[in-house]
Amino acid sequence: MSSGGTQNSLRKTLGALKDTTTVSLAKINSDYKELDIAVVRATNHVERPAKEKHIRAIFAAISATRPRADVAYCIHALARRLSKTHNWAVALKTLIVIHRALREVDPTFQEELINYGRSRNHVLNLGHFKDDSSPNAWDYSAWVRSYALFLEERLECFRVLKYDVETEPPRTKDLDTPELLEQLLALQQLLFRVLGCQPQGAAVHNFVIQLALSMLATEGIKIYNAISDGTVNLVDKFFEMQRHDALKALDIYQGAGQQAEKLSEFVEVCKNLDIGRGERFIKIEQPPASFLQAMEEYVREAPRASTIRKDLNVDEKSKVILPMEYKKNSEVKEDCPSSPPPAEPQPKPEPEPEPEPVKVEASVSEPPDLLGLDDPVPAASALDEKNAMALAIVPVGEQPASAGPNLSNGTAGWELALVTAPSSNGSTSSASKLVLFTIFLGIFQLLHQ
Repeated sequence: MSSGGTQNSLRKTLGALKDTTTVSLAKINSDYKELDIAVVRATNHVERPAKEKHIRAIFAAISATRPRADVAYCIHALARRLSKTHNWAVALKTLIVIHRALREVDPTFQEELINYGRSRNHVLNLGHFKDDSSPNAWDYSAWVRSYALFLEERLECFRVLKYDVETEPPRTKDLDTPELLEQLLALQQLLFRVLGCQPQGAAVHNFVIQLALSMLATEGIKIYNAISDGTVNLVDKFFEMQRHDALKALDIYQGAGQQAEKLSEFVEVCKNLDIGRGERFIKIEQPPASFLQAMEEYVREAPRASTIRKDLNVDEKSKVILPMEYKKNSEVKEDCPSSPPPAEPQPKPEPEPEPEPVKVEASVSEPPDLLGLDDPVPAASALDEKNAMALAIVPVGEQPASAGPNLSNGTAGWELALVTAPSSNGSTSSASKLVLFTIFLGIFQLLHQ
């Protein structure tokens, strides 16, 4: 016997031993021993389909008449079986049990399975699964991963559609635009997962894989029928859509034609394998190029937003401008915070920059004010009255022409002569400056006595 055959026989022996041990432990330790035994025997290591009686025992445990705790335990048992195995036969047969339960048991099982996946790690997360025991096992493992992705997408599609497209007639022909676009996208993604399950290599001739493939072929046809009904509804609404929705609708319509060709090839492969021969499938032809061109032209000219959205945009722009006006006219805003600023009071903020040049001139003219050279004559006369005791200022009319020096008040006569003498050039500005200068000297002398 060759080494490959020896290893295969050894693997089968070890697998049978594991199944027997698991069943024995379930009989002793499990509170749900009958259910655990049915799960082990329906998903054993034997590389052929499970017996129907074991599968029916599992379905009886997850029916709507059973307590929800029993259903949750059954899901947990199946998830534990998937997470611990590295054998392609055990993983594939477990997925077949779950797939058949989704098709044959009431929808409450799907809801429980979705809730279980939300609270814990997802049951169908087999992205890293592999069985490297043989070259054929590599091909089987690749198909098992694709099959798990389809079942995971099937649950997501059920969550979006709120019904099972396999067991109920499609509802896409009567939907409004938002729901129609959402459901068509979910259905196309599900059909994409179906097409991804086309077997390759050794997986083409495996009998257990062919059993799962027959269920996939029938579901693919029903999924596409739902897409076709929705596409007809989409075309009726297309030329009334806004540009954003029309772009999505055009992508969906083009994708539907591409998936029709791939699904035709997929079904032909299944028929060649004696799978799905009794299924009715009509090959969908591509729409004429003129129609697609008309759709593309409408997308370019479609309205970008509704009138309601335009009004909202205008309000948003006004909200952006208001803070700028608030900074320019803060006083008006404080008085009337709820009313918009009128257009006429906008010139009022113009006098605000005027105090700034005044402050600059005042700061520049402060040093000359110490000497009083730039003050007007009335300011000098006021200062003379305050300092009358310091300087004896005699009016010009009362003084004689040859007035001598007056030493009684400490001032010289030449100082008074400077004050009373007329200017040679007749300039009033120079005379006022001399008067102020004389006053400054008198104050200086008093301070130093």
